[in-house]
Amino acid sequence: MTRNGQRLLLLIDNEPAQRRLVAALAARGGWRAIFATDGEMGVATLGTQDGMQLDAILLDDASPDGDATEVIAALRERRPALPIMMLTANGSVAAAVAAMRAGATDFLVKPLAPERLLAALEAAVAGTAAGELRPLTEKIPALLGFDEIVGSAPEFRTALAIAAKAARARVPVLIEGEVGVGKEVMAEAIHAASPRAKKPMVSVNCGAIPANLLESELFGHEKGAFTGAFERKVGRFVQADGGTLFLDEIGAMPLEAQARLLRVLQDGEIHPLGARHGREVDVRVIAATNQRLADAVEAGQFREDLYFRLNAVPVTIPPLRERAGDIPALARHLLARIALQPGLRPLGITDDALQLLGEYDWPGNVRQLQNALFRAAVLCEGAALTKADFPQIASLGARRSATTQAAVAGGVTLFRADGNMRPLEDIEADVIRLAIGHYRGRMTEVARRLGIGRSTLYRKLSELGIENAA
Repeated sequence: MTRNGQRLLLLIDNEPAQRRLVAALAARGGWRAIFATDGEMGVATLGTQDGMQLDAILLDDASPDGDATEVIAALRERRPALPIMMLTANGSVAAAVAAMRAGATDFLVKPLAPERLLAALEAAVAGTAAGELRPLTEKIPALLGFDEIVGSAPEFRTALAIAAKAARARVPVLIEGEVGVGKEVMAEAIHAASPRAKKPMVSVNCGAIPANLLESELFGHEKGAFTGAFERKVGRFVQADGGTLFLDEIGAMPLEAQARLLRVLQDGEIHPLGARHGREVDVRVIAATNQRLADAVEAGQFREDLYFRLNAVPVTIPPLRERAGDIPALARHLLARIALQPGLRPLGITDDALQLLGEYDWPGNVRQLQNALFRAAVLCEGAALTKADFPQIASLGARRSATTQAAVAGGVTLFRADGNMRPLEDIEADVIRLAIGHYRGRMTEVARRLGIGRSTLYRKLSELGIENAA
Protein backbone atom coordinates (compact mmCIF):
# COMPACT_ATOMS: atom_id res chain seq x y z
CA MET A 1 0.00 0.00 0.00
CA THR A 2 1.31 3.47 -0.88
CA ARG A 3 2.04 6.15 1.67
CA ASN A 4 -1.17 8.05 0.99
CA GLY A 5 -3.25 4.98 1.81
CA GLN A 6 -3.95 3.94 -1.78
CA ARG A 7 -3.53 0.33 -2.78
CA LEU A 8 -1.02 -0.29 -5.55
CA LEU A 9 -1.79 -2.30 -8.70
CA LEU A 10 0.77 -3.46 -11.25
CA LEU A 11 -0.85 -3.61 -14.69
CA ILE A 12 1.08 -5.60 -17.31
CA ASP A 13 -0.38 -4.57 -20.66
CA ASN A 14 1.09 -3.29 -23.93
CA GLU A 15 -2.02 -1.34 -25.00
CA PRO A 16 -1.86 2.31 -23.80
CA ALA A 17 -5.60 2.91 -24.17
CA GLN A 18 -6.48 -0.11 -22.04
CA ARG A 19 -3.86 0.83 -19.44
CA ARG A 20 -5.45 4.27 -19.10
CA LEU A 21 -8.94 2.75 -18.85
CA VAL A 22 -8.00 0.22 -16.17
CA ALA A 23 -6.09 2.85 -14.19
CA ALA A 24 -9.10 5.18 -14.25
CA LEU A 25 -11.48 2.42 -13.19
CA ALA A 26 -9.18 1.24 -10.40
CA ALA A 27 -8.79 4.80 -9.13
CA ARG A 28 -12.51 4.85 -8.35
CA GLY A 29 -11.84 2.24 -5.68
CA GLY A 30 -8.79 3.93 -4.21
CA TRP A 31 -6.16 2.10 -6.28
CA ARG A 32 -3.11 3.60 -7.98
CA ALA A 33 -1.80 1.73 -11.04
CA ILE A 34 1.78 1.39 -12.22
CA PHE A 35 2.54 -0.10 -15.62
CA ALA A 36 4.69 -2.66 -17.38
CA THR A 37 4.43 -3.25 -21.12
CA ASP A 38 5.44 -6.93 -21.02
CA GLY A 39 6.05 -9.80 -18.63
CA GLU A 40 9.82 -9.30 -18.41
CA MET A 41 9.33 -5.70 -17.36
CA GLY A 42 6.62 -6.79 -14.91
CA VAL A 43 8.89 -9.32 -13.22
CA ALA A 44 11.68 -6.72 -13.03
CA THR A 45 9.25 -4.25 -11.40
CA LEU A 46 8.84 -6.58 -8.44
CA GLY A 47 12.36 -5.70 -7.33
CA THR A 48 11.73 -1.94 -7.28
CA GLN A 49 10.45 0.19 -4.42
CA ASP A 50 6.95 0.31 -5.94
CA GLY A 51 7.15 -3.41 -6.60
CA MET A 52 7.75 -4.13 -2.93
CA GLN A 53 4.59 -2.17 -2.02
CA LEU A 54 2.29 -3.95 -4.50
CA ASP A 55 -1.13 -5.16 -3.41
CA ALA A 56 -2.10 -6.97 -6.66
CA ILE A 57 -1.06 -7.67 -10.27
CA LEU A 58 -3.31 -7.64 -13.33
CA LEU A 59 -1.83 -9.26 -16.46
CA ASP A 60 -3.34 -9.03 -19.96
CA ASP A 61 -2.80 -12.40 -21.61
CA ALA A 62 -2.63 -10.65 -25.02
CA SER A 63 0.66 -8.93 -24.15
CA PRO A 64 3.49 -9.99 -26.49
CA ASP A 65 5.23 -12.46 -24.19
CA GLY A 66 4.16 -15.76 -25.68
CA ASP A 67 2.41 -17.89 -23.07
CA ALA A 68 0.83 -15.74 -20.35
CA THR A 69 0.92 -18.67 -17.94
CA GLU A 70 4.72 -18.59 -18.07
CA VAL A 71 4.64 -14.95 -16.99
CA ILE A 72 2.22 -15.79 -14.18
CA ALA A 73 4.52 -18.60 -13.00
CA ALA A 74 7.53 -16.24 -13.00
CA LEU A 75 5.60 -13.61 -11.05
CA ARG A 76 4.36 -16.21 -8.60
CA GLU A 77 7.89 -17.51 -8.03
CA ARG A 78 9.06 -14.01 -7.09
CA ARG A 79 6.04 -13.12 -4.96
CA PRO A 80 4.29 -16.28 -3.66
CA ALA A 81 1.63 -14.43 -1.64
CA LEU A 82 0.75 -11.61 -4.04
CA PRO A 83 -2.70 -11.78 -5.76
CA ILE A 84 -2.26 -12.20 -9.53
CA MET A 85 -5.24 -11.75 -11.87
CA MET A 86 -5.33 -12.37 -15.60
CA LEU A 87 -7.27 -10.19 -18.04
CA THR A 88 -8.41 -12.22 -21.03
CA ALA A 89 -10.81 -12.32 -23.95
CA ASN A 90 -11.18 -16.07 -23.41
CA GLY A 91 -13.64 -16.82 -20.61
CA SER A 92 -13.52 -20.61 -20.92
CA VAL A 93 -13.10 -23.07 -18.07
CA ALA A 94 -9.91 -24.32 -19.75
CA ALA A 95 -8.48 -20.78 -19.56
CA ALA A 96 -9.33 -20.61 -15.85
CA VAL A 97 -7.70 -23.98 -15.18
CA ALA A 98 -4.49 -23.02 -17.02
CA ALA A 99 -4.27 -19.64 -15.29
CA MET A 100 -4.89 -21.06 -11.82
CA ARG A 101 -2.40 -23.90 -12.22
CA ALA A 102 0.20 -21.32 -13.22
CA GLY A 103 -0.51 -19.37 -10.03
CA ALA A 104 -3.30 -16.91 -10.84
CA THR A 105 -5.77 -16.18 -8.08
CA ASP A 106 -8.52 -14.84 -10.36
CA PHE A 107 -9.19 -13.72 -13.90
CA LEU A 108 -11.35 -11.11 -15.62
CA VAL A 109 -12.94 -11.23 -19.07
CA LYS A 110 -12.96 -8.35 -21.57
CA PRO A 111 -14.74 -6.00 -21.98
CA LEU A 112 -13.99 -5.01 -18.42
CA ALA A 113 -16.98 -3.90 -16.34
CA PRO A 114 -16.06 -1.29 -13.68
CA GLU A 115 -17.93 -2.99 -10.84
CA ARG A 116 -16.39 -6.38 -11.69
CA LEU A 117 -12.85 -4.97 -11.66
CA LEU A 118 -13.32 -3.21 -8.32
CA ALA A 119 -14.98 -6.25 -6.75
CA ALA A 120 -12.16 -8.49 -7.99
CA LEU A 121 -9.47 -6.15 -6.64
CA GLU A 122 -11.10 -5.88 -3.22
CA ALA A 123 -11.69 -9.64 -3.06
CA ALA A 124 -8.08 -10.33 -4.07
CA VAL A 125 -6.84 -8.28 -1.11
CA ALA A 126 -9.29 -10.12 1.15
CA GLY A 127 -8.00 -13.48 -0.08
CA THR A 128 -11.10 -14.51 -2.03
CA ALA A 129 -12.15 -14.40 -5.71
CA ALA A 130 -14.84 -12.20 -7.23
CA GLY A 131 -13.85 -12.04 -10.88
CA GLU A 132 -14.64 -14.78 -13.38
CA LEU A 133 -13.96 -17.78 -11.12
CA ARG A 134 -17.68 -18.50 -10.86
CA PRO A 135 -17.55 -21.78 -12.73
CA LEU A 136 -20.92 -23.32 -12.05
CA THR A 137 -23.16 -20.31 -12.47
CA GLU A 138 -21.36 -18.46 -15.23
CA LYS A 139 -18.73 -20.65 -16.82
CA ILE A 140 -20.21 -24.15 -16.71
CA PRO A 141 -23.46 -24.20 -18.68
CA ALA A 142 -26.09 -26.09 -16.74
CA LEU A 143 -29.84 -25.77 -16.99
CA LEU A 144 -30.94 -27.72 -13.91
CA GLY A 145 -34.40 -29.09 -13.29
CA PHE A 146 -35.97 -28.97 -9.84
CA ASP A 147 -35.10 -32.63 -9.20
CA GLU A 148 -31.41 -31.84 -9.79
CA ILE A 149 -31.18 -28.96 -7.30
CA VAL A 150 -29.56 -30.15 -4.08
CA GLY A 151 -30.99 -29.07 -0.75
CA SER A 152 -33.13 -30.61 1.97
CA ALA A 153 -33.39 -27.78 4.54
CA PRO A 154 -37.09 -27.05 5.18
CA GLU A 155 -36.94 -23.38 4.14
CA PHE A 156 -35.10 -24.29 0.95
CA ARG A 157 -37.54 -27.09 0.10
CA THR A 158 -40.40 -24.63 0.65
CA ALA A 159 -38.81 -22.21 -1.83
CA LEU A 160 -38.41 -25.05 -4.35
CA ALA A 161 -42.02 -26.14 -3.88
CA ILE A 162 -43.33 -22.60 -4.48
CA ALA A 163 -41.12 -22.18 -7.54
CA ALA A 164 -42.11 -25.56 -8.98
CA LYS A 165 -45.79 -24.73 -8.61
CA ALA A 166 -45.29 -21.29 -10.17
CA ALA A 167 -43.42 -22.75 -13.15
CA ARG A 168 -46.65 -23.95 -14.72
CA ALA A 169 -48.21 -20.47 -14.67
CA ARG A 170 -47.47 -17.35 -16.71
CA VAL A 171 -47.41 -14.94 -13.76
CA PRO A 172 -44.22 -13.07 -12.83
CA VAL A 173 -42.00 -14.49 -10.09
CA LEU A 174 -39.83 -12.43 -7.72
CA ILE A 175 -36.83 -14.31 -6.28
CA GLU A 176 -35.17 -12.72 -3.25
CA GLY A 177 -31.95 -13.85 -1.61
CA GLU A 178 -28.41 -12.80 -0.79
CA VAL A 179 -25.71 -12.61 -3.44
CA GLY A 180 -24.64 -16.09 -4.51
CA VAL A 181 -27.55 -18.13 -3.16
CA GLY A 182 -28.52 -19.39 -6.62
CA LYS A 183 -31.28 -17.07 -7.79
CA GLU A 184 -30.43 -17.57 -11.47
CA VAL A 185 -30.32 -21.35 -11.00
CA MET A 186 -33.81 -21.16 -9.51
CA ALA A 187 -35.00 -19.02 -12.42
CA GLU A 188 -33.55 -21.53 -14.90
CA ALA A 189 -35.37 -24.36 -13.13
CA ILE A 190 -38.66 -22.44 -13.33
CA HIS A 191 -38.13 -21.89 -17.06
CA ALA A 192 -37.14 -25.52 -17.64
CA ALA A 193 -40.30 -26.78 -15.89
CA SER A 194 -42.62 -24.35 -17.67
CA PRO A 195 -44.53 -24.72 -20.95
CA ARG A 196 -41.99 -22.23 -22.35
CA ALA A 197 -39.01 -24.56 -21.85
CA LYS A 198 -38.38 -24.94 -25.60
CA LYS A 199 -38.32 -21.17 -26.08
CA PRO A 200 -35.39 -18.93 -25.10
CA MET A 201 -34.57 -17.74 -21.62
CA VAL A 202 -32.82 -14.37 -21.83
CA SER A 203 -30.96 -12.91 -18.84
CA VAL A 204 -30.28 -9.25 -18.10
CA ASN A 205 -28.28 -7.96 -15.14
CA CYS A 206 -29.91 -4.59 -14.50
CA GLY A 207 -27.09 -3.51 -12.21
CA ALA A 208 -24.36 -4.12 -14.79
CA ILE A 209 -25.83 -1.90 -17.53
CA PRO A 210 -25.48 1.91 -17.35
CA ALA A 211 -28.79 3.58 -16.49
CA ASN A 212 -28.87 5.54 -19.74
CA LEU A 213 -28.53 2.35 -21.82
CA LEU A 214 -30.83 0.00 -19.91
CA GLU A 215 -34.06 1.00 -21.70
CA SER A 216 -32.43 0.48 -25.09
CA GLU A 217 -31.11 -2.89 -23.91
CA LEU A 218 -34.53 -4.04 -22.74
CA PHE A 219 -36.86 -2.53 -25.33
CA GLY A 220 -34.56 -1.89 -28.29
CA HIS A 221 -34.24 1.25 -30.42
CA GLU A 222 -34.51 2.44 -33.99
CA LYS A 223 -31.65 3.85 -36.01
CA GLY A 224 -31.17 7.52 -35.13
CA ALA A 225 -33.30 7.32 -31.97
CA PHE A 226 -30.56 9.11 -30.02
CA THR A 227 -26.98 10.24 -30.46
CA GLY A 228 -24.86 7.20 -31.20
CA ALA A 229 -27.76 5.01 -32.38
CA PHE A 230 -26.16 4.22 -35.74
CA GLU A 231 -28.24 1.11 -36.36
CA ARG A 232 -31.45 -0.56 -35.21
CA LYS A 233 -31.19 -2.65 -32.05
CA VAL A 234 -33.47 -5.54 -31.06
CA GLY A 235 -34.17 -5.46 -27.33
CA ARG A 236 -34.12 -8.33 -24.85
CA PHE A 237 -37.92 -8.50 -24.70
CA VAL A 238 -38.08 -9.33 -28.39
CA GLN A 239 -35.26 -11.84 -28.02
CA ALA A 240 -37.24 -13.56 -25.26
CA ASP A 241 -40.57 -13.50 -27.13
CA GLY A 242 -42.44 -16.72 -26.35
CA GLY A 243 -40.00 -17.54 -23.56
CA THR A 244 -38.70 -16.10 -20.30
CA LEU A 245 -36.90 -12.86 -19.45
CA PHE A 246 -34.80 -13.01 -16.27
CA LEU A 247 -34.17 -9.57 -14.77
CA ASP A 248 -31.40 -9.88 -12.19
CA GLU A 249 -30.69 -7.08 -9.71
CA ILE A 250 -34.10 -5.59 -10.51
CA GLY A 251 -33.69 -3.15 -7.60
CA ALA A 252 -30.98 -1.32 -9.56
CA MET A 253 -33.39 -0.42 -12.37
CA PRO A 254 -33.91 3.36 -12.72
CA LEU A 255 -37.40 4.68 -12.00
CA GLU A 256 -38.02 5.72 -15.62
CA ALA A 257 -37.21 2.23 -16.86
CA GLN A 258 -39.43 0.82 -14.11
CA ALA A 259 -42.37 2.79 -15.51
CA ARG A 260 -41.77 1.38 -19.01
CA LEU A 261 -41.44 -2.14 -17.63
CA LEU A 262 -44.73 -1.79 -15.77
CA ARG A 263 -46.50 -0.77 -18.98
CA VAL A 264 -45.09 -3.80 -20.79
CA LEU A 265 -46.30 -6.12 -18.02
CA GLN A 266 -49.74 -4.52 -18.12
CA ASP A 267 -50.20 -4.26 -21.90
CA GLY A 268 -47.94 -6.99 -23.29
CA GLU A 269 -46.54 -4.45 -25.77
CA ILE A 270 -43.11 -2.86 -26.11
CA HIS A 271 -42.22 0.47 -27.69
CA PRO A 272 -38.60 0.58 -28.90
CA LEU A 273 -36.96 3.97 -28.50
CA GLY A 274 -37.67 6.08 -31.58
CA ALA A 275 -40.26 3.64 -32.99
CA ARG A 276 -43.59 4.92 -34.31
CA HIS A 277 -45.48 1.77 -33.40
CA GLY A 278 -45.37 -0.76 -30.60
CA ARG A 279 -44.95 -4.50 -30.85
CA GLU A 280 -46.77 -7.21 -28.92
CA VAL A 281 -44.59 -9.67 -27.03
CA ASP A 282 -45.40 -12.81 -25.06
CA VAL A 283 -42.78 -12.89 -22.31
CA ARG A 284 -42.81 -14.39 -18.84
CA VAL A 285 -40.76 -12.19 -16.45
CA ILE A 286 -38.77 -13.58 -13.55
CA ALA A 287 -37.07 -10.91 -11.44
CA ALA A 288 -34.41 -11.33 -8.77
CA THR A 289 -32.92 -9.08 -6.13
CA ASN A 290 -30.39 -9.38 -3.30
CA GLN A 291 -32.21 -6.73 -1.28
CA ARG A 292 -35.66 -6.62 0.26
CA LEU A 293 -37.58 -4.91 -2.52
CA ALA A 294 -40.29 -3.90 -0.04
CA ASP A 295 -37.68 -1.76 1.75
CA ALA A 296 -36.73 -0.12 -1.56
CA VAL A 297 -40.41 0.68 -2.13
CA GLU A 298 -40.68 2.25 1.31
CA ALA A 299 -37.56 4.32 0.61
CA GLY A 300 -39.03 5.59 -2.66
CA GLN A 301 -36.39 3.82 -4.77
CA PHE A 302 -38.76 1.33 -6.38
CA ARG A 303 -42.29 1.75 -7.71
CA GLU A 304 -44.91 0.18 -5.47
CA ASP A 305 -47.20 -0.75 -8.38
CA LEU A 306 -44.35 -2.52 -10.19
CA TYR A 307 -43.37 -4.30 -6.99
CA PHE A 308 -46.84 -5.76 -6.57
CA ARG A 309 -46.93 -6.74 -10.25
CA LEU A 310 -43.57 -8.57 -10.03
CA ASN A 311 -44.31 -10.07 -6.63
CA ALA A 312 -47.20 -12.21 -7.87
CA VAL A 313 -45.25 -15.28 -6.69
CA PRO A 314 -42.54 -14.48 -4.11
CA VAL A 315 -39.70 -17.00 -3.68
CA THR A 316 -37.15 -16.44 -0.90
CA ILE A 317 -33.95 -18.51 -0.99
CA PRO A 318 -32.27 -18.87 2.42
CA PRO A 319 -28.52 -18.21 2.71
CA LEU A 320 -26.18 -21.19 2.85
CA ARG A 321 -25.25 -20.53 6.49
CA GLU A 322 -28.87 -21.29 7.42
CA ARG A 323 -28.77 -24.68 5.72
CA ALA A 324 -25.34 -25.96 6.71
CA GLY A 325 -26.66 -29.51 6.68
CA ASP A 326 -26.89 -29.26 2.88
CA ILE A 327 -23.17 -28.56 2.46
CA PRO A 328 -21.91 -32.20 2.26
CA ALA A 329 -24.42 -33.22 -0.44
CA LEU A 330 -24.04 -29.88 -2.22
CA ALA A 331 -20.23 -30.13 -2.23
CA ARG A 332 -20.31 -33.62 -3.74
CA HIS A 333 -22.86 -32.52 -6.34
CA LEU A 334 -20.77 -29.52 -7.35
CA LEU A 335 -17.60 -31.60 -7.53
CA ALA A 336 -19.35 -34.03 -9.88
CA ARG A 337 -20.22 -31.14 -12.21
CA ILE A 338 -16.74 -29.65 -11.96
CA ALA A 339 -15.24 -33.00 -12.96
CA LEU A 340 -16.97 -32.78 -16.34
CA GLN A 341 -15.00 -29.69 -17.35
CA PRO A 342 -11.94 -29.71 -19.63
CA GLY A 343 -8.72 -30.58 -17.82
CA LEU A 344 -10.43 -31.71 -14.61
CA ARG A 345 -11.24 -35.14 -13.16
CA PRO A 346 -13.54 -36.79 -10.62
CA LEU A 347 -12.50 -36.19 -7.02
CA GLY A 348 -13.78 -37.32 -3.66
CA ILE A 349 -13.83 -35.18 -0.55
CA THR A 350 -12.81 -36.26 2.95
CA ASP A 351 -14.74 -35.87 6.18
CA ASP A 352 -12.23 -33.37 7.58
CA ALA A 353 -12.71 -31.18 4.51
CA LEU A 354 -16.51 -31.38 4.80
CA GLN A 355 -16.27 -30.48 8.48
CA LEU A 356 -14.19 -27.41 7.61
CA LEU A 357 -16.65 -26.34 4.93
CA GLY A 358 -19.57 -26.91 7.32
CA GLU A 359 -18.03 -24.70 10.01
CA TYR A 360 -17.61 -21.71 7.71
CA ASP A 361 -20.51 -19.28 7.32
CA TRP A 362 -20.12 -18.65 3.54
CA PRO A 363 -20.91 -14.93 3.18
CA GLY A 364 -20.77 -15.46 -0.59
CA ASN A 365 -23.16 -18.42 -0.30
CA VAL A 366 -23.27 -21.22 -2.88
CA ARG A 367 -21.28 -19.18 -5.41
CA GLN A 368 -18.41 -18.86 -2.94
CA LEU A 369 -18.59 -22.58 -2.18
CA GLN A 370 -18.43 -23.28 -5.93
CA ASN A 371 -15.37 -21.07 -6.28
CA ALA A 372 -13.61 -22.75 -3.36
CA LEU A 373 -14.32 -26.24 -4.70
CA PHE A 374 -13.30 -25.29 -8.24
CA ARG A 375 -10.01 -23.81 -7.05
CA ALA A 376 -9.29 -26.84 -4.87
CA ALA A 377 -10.14 -29.27 -7.68
CA VAL A 378 -7.82 -27.49 -10.11
CA LEU A 379 -4.84 -27.62 -7.73
CA CYS A 380 -5.48 -30.99 -6.03
CA GLU A 381 -2.93 -33.72 -6.81
CA GLY A 382 -4.57 -36.53 -4.86
CA ALA A 383 -7.74 -38.58 -5.36
CA ALA A 384 -9.81 -36.60 -2.84
CA LEU A 385 -9.96 -33.07 -1.49
CA THR A 386 -8.79 -32.75 2.10
CA LYS A 387 -8.77 -29.94 4.62
CA ALA A 388 -5.33 -28.94 3.32
CA ASP A 389 -6.85 -28.16 -0.10
CA PHE A 390 -8.83 -25.24 1.39
CA PRO A 391 -6.12 -23.03 2.95
CA GLN A 392 -8.09 -19.83 2.34
CA ILE A 393 -11.14 -21.14 4.17
CA ALA A 394 -8.98 -22.50 6.99
CA SER A 395 -7.15 -19.17 7.34
CA LEU A 396 -10.44 -17.29 7.60
CA GLY A 397 -11.47 -19.61 10.43
CA ALA A 398 -14.77 -21.13 11.48
CA ARG A 399 -16.85 -17.99 11.31
CA ARG A 400 -19.97 -19.43 12.86
CA SER A 401 -19.72 -19.42 16.65
CA ALA A 402 -20.76 -22.31 18.84
CA THR A 403 -23.89 -20.47 19.93
CA THR A 404 -25.12 -19.94 16.40
CA GLN A 405 -23.84 -23.14 14.77
CA ALA A 406 -26.74 -25.59 14.56
CA ALA A 407 -26.11 -29.26 15.17
CA VAL A 408 -27.11 -31.10 12.02
CA ALA A 409 -27.43 -34.71 11.00
CA GLY A 410 -27.65 -35.39 7.29
CA GLY A 411 -29.31 -32.05 6.65
CA VAL A 412 -31.78 -32.16 9.59
CA THR A 413 -31.29 -29.49 12.26
CA LEU A 414 -31.53 -30.98 15.74
CA PHE A 415 -30.99 -27.88 17.89
CA ARG A 416 -32.38 -24.37 17.85
CA ALA A 417 -30.10 -21.32 17.89
CA ASP A 418 -30.58 -21.01 21.69
CA GLY A 419 -29.07 -24.48 22.21
CA ASN A 420 -32.33 -26.27 23.04
CA MET A 421 -33.61 -29.29 21.14
CA ARG A 422 -36.26 -28.73 18.49
CA PRO A 423 -39.66 -30.42 19.04
CA LEU A 424 -39.77 -34.04 17.87
CA GLU A 425 -42.68 -33.27 15.52
CA ASP A 426 -40.59 -30.65 13.72
CA ILE A 427 -37.61 -32.99 13.43
CA GLU A 428 -39.85 -35.78 12.11
CA ALA A 429 -41.27 -33.43 9.47
CA ASP A 430 -37.76 -32.49 8.39
CA VAL A 431 -36.70 -36.15 8.16
CA ILE A 432 -39.67 -36.89 5.90
CA ARG A 433 -38.90 -33.85 3.72
CA LEU A 434 -35.27 -34.95 3.55
CA ALA A 435 -36.26 -38.45 2.48
CA ILE A 436 -38.69 -37.15 -0.15
CA GLY A 437 -35.98 -34.94 -1.60
CA HIS A 438 -33.32 -37.66 -1.42
CA TYR A 439 -35.48 -40.22 -3.21
CA ARG A 440 -36.80 -37.66 -5.74
CA GLY A 441 -40.42 -37.94 -4.62
CA ARG A 442 -40.67 -41.73 -5.09
CA MET A 443 -43.11 -42.24 -2.23
CA THR A 444 -42.96 -46.05 -2.20
CA GLU A 445 -39.19 -45.86 -1.80
CA VAL A 446 -39.52 -43.13 0.85
CA ALA A 447 -41.91 -45.26 2.89
CA ARG A 448 -39.71 -48.35 2.54
CA ARG A 449 -36.55 -46.55 3.62
CA LEU A 450 -38.30 -44.93 6.59
CA GLY A 451 -39.68 -48.35 7.61
CA ILE A 452 -43.35 -47.38 7.40
CA GLY A 453 -46.25 -48.16 5.06
CA ARG A 454 -47.39 -45.81 2.29
CA SER A 455 -50.68 -45.16 4.07
CA THR A 456 -48.78 -44.24 7.25
CA LEU A 457 -46.52 -41.94 5.25
CA TYR A 458 -49.44 -40.09 3.67
CA ARG A 459 -51.14 -39.81 7.06
CA LYS A 460 -48.01 -38.23 8.52
CA LEU A 461 -47.80 -35.84 5.56
CA SER A 462 -51.30 -34.68 6.42
CA GLU A 463 -50.73 -34.50 10.18
CA LEU A 464 -47.44 -32.61 9.86
CA GLY A 465 -48.79 -30.19 7.27
CA ILE A 466 -46.40 -31.26 4.51
CA GLU A 467 -48.60 -30.28 1.62
CA ASN A 468 -46.04 -30.42 -1.19
CA ALA A 469 -43.71 -33.32 -1.70
CA ALA A 470 -41.27 -31.34 -3.81
